[in-house]
Amino acid sequence: MARLIPNKNPLDLEDRKAIGFGFPINGNAVFVPTYETKDQIKANLINYLLTNKGERYFRPNFGSDLRNLVFGEIEDMMLDDLISRIQNDVSFYFPEVKIKDIKIPNIQPDEHLVNFNLVYIIEIFGIEDEINILLQ
Repeated sequence: MARLIPNKNPLDLEDRKAIGFGFPINGNAVFVPTYETKDQIKANLINYLLTNKGERYFRPNFGSDLRNLVFGEIEDMMLDDLISRIQNDVSFYFPEVKIKDIKIPNIQPDEHLVNFNLVYIIEIFGIEDEINILLQ
């Protein structure tokens, strides 16, 4: 019988066994392995945020279209739609994740800069984390 440890996935208890890969993709063997579920969930969220819809084969609706903000016209209504779509997509693709807050505090369209912040909770572990992305 597997021993249960709070805030741990049974996969996290196996030493030296990677469960996925994270970012940046520039390690010794190109991929940086992740050894804990919380790290892989974060890597998966980053992958979702940096993917535009239509980029993934066989999953054309996967992606946030966040990078489109860098070179597009930015309106408040468009940002509200983007935040709503990200919340819906994260609840669909990542049911174990609950979004606590999404902020896009720094948009400089003339310099093509967008700062994005996502605060989330991994409900099954009770772990809160955040992702900060600066798009240029």
